[in-house]
Amino acid sequence: MAFFFNGWPFFPRNPEKIEFHYCTTKKEMEFIFPCCQAVLEILIFRDCIQKRPLWLCAGTTCLIALLSDKELTVANVGDSRGVLCDKDGNAIPLSHDHKPYQLKERKRIKRAGGFISFNGSWRVQGILAMSRSLGDYPLKNLNVVIPDPDILSFDLDKLQPEFMILASDGLWDAFSNEEAVRFIKERLDEPHFGAKSIVLQSFYRGCPDNITVMVVKFRNSSKAEEQQ
Repeated sequence: MAFFFNGWPFFPRNPEKIEFHYCTTKKEMEFIFPCCQAVLEILIFRDCIQKRPLWLCAGTTCLIALLSDKELTVANVGDSRGVLCDKDGNAIPLSHDHKPYQLKERKRIKRAGGFISFNGSWRVQGILAMSRSLGDYPLKNLNVVIPDPDILSFDLDKLQPEFMILASDGLWDAFSNEEAVRFIKERLDEPHFGAKSIVLQSFYRGCPDNITVMVVKFRNSSKAEEQQ
């Protein structure tokens, strides 16, 4: 299982520092995600009670991919995104960004008594550019930002994936899903399967945001290429 966090200043930006963990069932995913949330909330709360500046009481996105036999399960909170390349080279979304302008999110925020406004991008209470996150206590206390994940499952026998990309929103500000898949597909022989190259390319395209990328190549993809 790959844990992917994007939240300064608590978590690493370097994909080499992201750890891999393994479990076997979707039920474990449903157990582990709240555990991750609890640990992160404790870290954030610790910084708050130590009377650090309010802007340090930040939050993080969370993207988790669990491979169990022939099923891939992905849980997401925030605007980090997962995309898979199938056997035909198609870009398959593994998650959906939690953005304030989405109808479902906008209605929920309004029911909680909040609002969204445009300040460079659509933001909750004019502050946060995503509608779900871990941490972000000032907005969490207003119930306008929530930590609830979306959890999706995918049949790997059907998709026969070649690789998947897990990345922070900085990459997706510079690349569409299809562009990212094409870019990585041509660089799978590079170290880190092209992750460093696409990070640099996103920076060259002018993205000022956090750009963190992890590329996971599936073991059966090499066999499929040889058979072709």
